[in-house]
Amino acid sequence: MPMKKKKFQSGEGARYVTRRAALNKLQLSLKDFRTLCIIKGIYPREPAHRRRAQKGKSGIHILYLKKDILFLLHEPMIWKLRELQVHLKRLKRAKGMHQRDMVKRYSSTVPRVNIDHVVKERYPTFIDALRDMDDALTLCCLFSTFPKLKSISPNIIALCRRLTVEFMHYCIAARALRKVFISIKGIYFQVEIKGQAITWIIPHNYPHEPQKKQEVDFYTMTTFADFYSTAIGFVNFRLYHSLNLYYPPRLGSYNAESLEQEILEDNETSDRVAALNLPLLKTAENVEDPAEDDLDLDTFPMEGDEAKAEEARKEYEKVRKLKKLFEGLKVFLNREVPREPLVFALRCFGAKVSWDETTFSEGALFHETDETITHQIVDRPDIEKQYISRYYVQPQWVFDCVNARELLPVEKYFIGMSLPPHLSPFTIEYKTQRYVPPEEKALTDPSAMPNTDQDLLDEISDNDIEDIDDDKKVSVDDEEMEADESDDDDDYDGEITEEKLAAMKRKKMKVESGAPEMVNKGKLRREMKQLQLLKEKMIQKKYRNLYKSMKSGRMKREKEIKLLKYKRRIHERTSLETKRAEIRARRAQAATLA
Repeated sequence: MPMKKKKFQSGEGARYVTRRAALNKLQLSLKDFRTLCIIKGIYPREPAHRRRAQKGKSGIHILYLKKDILFLLHEPMIWKLRELQVHLKRLKRAKGMHQRDMVKRYSSTVPRVNIDHVVKERYPTFIDALRDMDDALTLCCLFSTFPKLKSISPNIIALCRRLTVEFMHYCIAARALRKVFISIKGIYFQVEIKGQAITWIIPHNYPHEPQKKQEVDFYTMTTFADFYSTAIGFVNFRLYHSLNLYYPPRLGSYNAESLEQEILEDNETSDRVAALNLPLLKTAENVEDPAEDDLDLDTFPMEGDEAKAEEARKEYEKVRKLKKLFEGLKVFLNREVPREPLVFALRCFGAKVSWDETTFSEGALFHETDETITHQIVDRPDIEKQYISRYYVQPQWVFDCVNARELLPVEKYFIGMSLPPHLSPFTIEYKTQRYVPPEEKALTDPSAMPNTDQDLLDEISDNDIEDIDDDKKVSVDDEEMEADESDDDDDYDGEITEEKLAAMKRKKMKVESGAPEMVNKGKLRREMKQLQLLKEKMIQKKYRNLYKSMKSGRMKREKEIKLLKYKRRIHERTSLETKRAEIRARRAQAATLA
């Protein structure tokens, strides 16, 4: 007779294990367990039936898959973490007993936990590593802006700064930048590397405000930073060698005759690399520039794919032209503009950039007095001395040109001008249910451009002369009626001939307007609603919940679109009233002075 299975020994009761049971199984502290799970990529799970997964216990427990915990049993990092805990206990004991020699010895021999093998496990291929670069670059860029903190080692801050600068140098050398967007959170950048789109955020350069309370878990963030910095180091090494560049990067001067090989070890070279303004030295001289490579697209004659092939060919041509967008431009940056994002965006498309030496000592190639400068980026209302041979534009011009994939007219971006809206290039074009502002519609349809300040002024002036136009129209209509009556009198004065009779008949001939067909909109709406209800009843039972979630999402998006349109109408109305009040005040002031 087969033995009866006990309860919770199969099914979800056997698949899950609580965090307390996992700690007892691995013989680790909670702090080390969290570190191990973050590095190995193991997270708590939500079971379908919580009561069964918790073996009948009530409440809410943190659950992990049992196979994940068994997988951690064979991890070599566990022994390293145990050795580290023992070492820290010995160091703490030596400090308590004031043994200076032992403290110095233990402080210099702290065991290091190596996670290189974990990176290779989690990313079997190089493309897998590139797909996970979004969060890695965002976190490393955040850490690179931190000042000296007690809870974060300065070594990890310096490492994150170095790795992000190296990655940006690769993007400049490969001309990989595609989209830029300035938001409240920071500046979004998107690059395309080996067919993968990588998007990350560089925070704005604001002074760091120390937190009064421990609201952020810096230990957990540092654990993520350790893993991501290791992954970015592997990725940078592979990317640099794909372009035949030295890694760590070596710098070469702009003069091709005298290339200076310098290694990223001393502080001076580190500052020159962080300037993002000097070219990197290549391992071979006869290496093609990524901006000038012409790839031959494969054309396979297949039925029905001609449109897709043509679209791909057009996109390739646009990207090829985008890589040379700023070639031939010589740009100077004023002190007040953000230097690093602008240098990165301009150099990714071939421009030569410089700035004042007082803002950043390294990397300034030419002075402000250089007559060959074509554009100067300024972010202030006015400057004292201006040169006729260059354009003075605001920083938004650079980012809008990148998103538009062409050099936009500079007239809208002059000093003191009201800038056009900065639209996000990351909107989903195929998503139908979304709010499209008039400025975005104007990119494809210029007639949909919203009213500008000059249009508001014209509208106000037209309202002021409406009465004069009405008087003119009335006088013109009276003259026409008198002319018609005089013509009729002339016809009846003479004899009625056949020609005059035909002319009279032609005057009487007219086209009558047809009667419109009356449509009961309420009845039509009710019929459509009944038809929709019948369609919903025909949905199979297993798909009804899915349909309800889709319907609720659609209604939610429609509500958001209506709210945004309502806000837009209020904004336009208030701006129009403000302009009218300003013009009336100026006219009243002019009348009093006259």
